[in-house]
Amino acid sequence: MTEPTLNYVSCPDVSGGHRMAYWQWGDPANPHVVMCVHGLSRQGRDFDVLARYLCDDVRVVCPDVVGRGRSDWLQDPMGYQIPQYAADMLVLLAHLQQQSPIATLDWVGTSMGGLIGMAIAGQPGLPLPQPVHKLVLNDVGPVVEWQAIMRIAAYLGKAGQFASVQHAADAMWAISTSFGPHTPEQWLALSRPMLKPVPGALNGAVMLHYDPAIAVPVRAVTEASAREGEVLLWQLYDNIQAQTLILRGANSDLLSHATAQAMAQRGPKARVIEFEGVGHAPTLVAMDQVSTVGDFLLV
Repeated sequence: MTEPTLNYVSCPDVSGGHRMAYWQWGDPANPHVVMCVHGLSRQGRDFDVLARYLCDDVRVVCPDVVGRGRSDWLQDPMGYQIPQYAADMLVLLAHLQQQSPIATLDWVGTSMGGLIGMAIAGQPGLPLPQPVHKLVLNDVGPVVEWQAIMRIAAYLGKAGQFASVQHAADAMWAISTSFGPHTPEQWLALSRPMLKPVPGALNGAVMLHYDPAIAVPVRAVTEASAREGEVLLWQLYDNIQAQTLILRGANSDLLSHATAQAMAQRGPKARVIEFEGVGHAPTLVAMDQVSTVGDFLLV
């Protein structure tokens, strides 16, 4: 079975710098690059199924956003916001360009990864190797519903430790049923990269991969500041020139049907596809979701 390579790139921050990990699939010289960027508490191995589907045709790059996965943690927790994440992606793209020139750049972003994608694709003056050609926004848009922010803030950063991988997977499923139906094998495959051994533990105990401090900026958001942020996000969205596809869980509490329809009418006038029986967010594991993204990117 095809496996990715783990790589690192050094990125600046206000405290001096950090290393960001990224997983690369396919031919590292392939000039068609698809960036796959995960959600708030996730990591780059979320895209394994999609990456295997795509990597015979394109180079797939799946970063662990700083504070997650194999990447460093920030000294200043208020750095865990979109401006730092987008700046890191510019460094990564310049690094990839130096390794092997990029002729076509596409972006798949789930939730937070989609917001980062909007920041990248919605600012035409950024120093990109190529403009974003095709953009997939997975269950996210300029309006992030307040009840979803409160739901996420209630659990983020509070996970603690688990006796085993299976115990952790069961606990994660309890707060992730909105992802929609998964077989036990699919969920365990998604869960394993979310975990790391508890330092010094001899009994197999595990903990979540991310820095609990990623929750600090989320808990600082107020309903008023969230509404102010929508204005900027709509400006970014309206500036996007890329062909855009929106995936929406039909039961999503984060991306409303009304927001998705507004996104189809303005800016890049995205095509919207909804998946029944799924909330926030489609995991791109089910074959109908994978083939939808593949058909969009590879045609």
